[in-house]
Amino acid sequence: MLLHVCCGPCAIVPLGGLAAEGHEVDAAFVNPNVHPYLEFVRRRDAAREVALAHGVDIVHEDGYGLREFLRATAGREDDRCPVCYRMRLGRVAELAKEGGYDAFTTTMLVSTYQDHGEIRRAGEEAAAEHGVRFIYRDCRPKVMEGVRASKEMGVYRQQYCGCVFSEHERYEEKE
Repeated sequence: MLLHVCCGPCAIVPLGGLAAEGHEVDAAFVNPNVHPYLEFVRRRDAAREVALAHGVDIVHEDGYGLREFLRATAGREDDRCPVCYRMRLGRVAELAKEGGYDAFTTTMLVSTYQDHGEIRRAGEEAAAEHGVRFIYRDCRPKVMEGVRASKEMGVYRQQYCGCVFSEHERYEEKE
């Protein structure tokens, strides 16, 4: 199975759960939404750290996708999340097909802030387009387990979803 990893902390619960189910897992870091660049690097490095701790290879890392993300969301800033989900999961499904994986899933399913209905739709659309199964697992009930473990590991923990619009919304509310 190919696991889309959005960040280190969110990868902890799915990696443990998928291994417990007997899946052989590789990871893909595909996150053109994460900005600014230093945030992208921190999340990429944290994803690598967690994957290594779980004995999982990150077999693919897309580069910094600022231009692609902004082009895809231009004019849709207030409805950007479904666009972003489709972008990322479409790419992961493509990689899963190319790599001969039976299925793919995403660590976004840990978050209590993400729209699981939209993520599921995006995953199923990508699965149909690329001919590889999307596995939906609602990991939200174990979110605090992942938080605790990430703190114990000392893994970088981000403060917003990743995109520049999310960062703005998070910090604007505190002003």
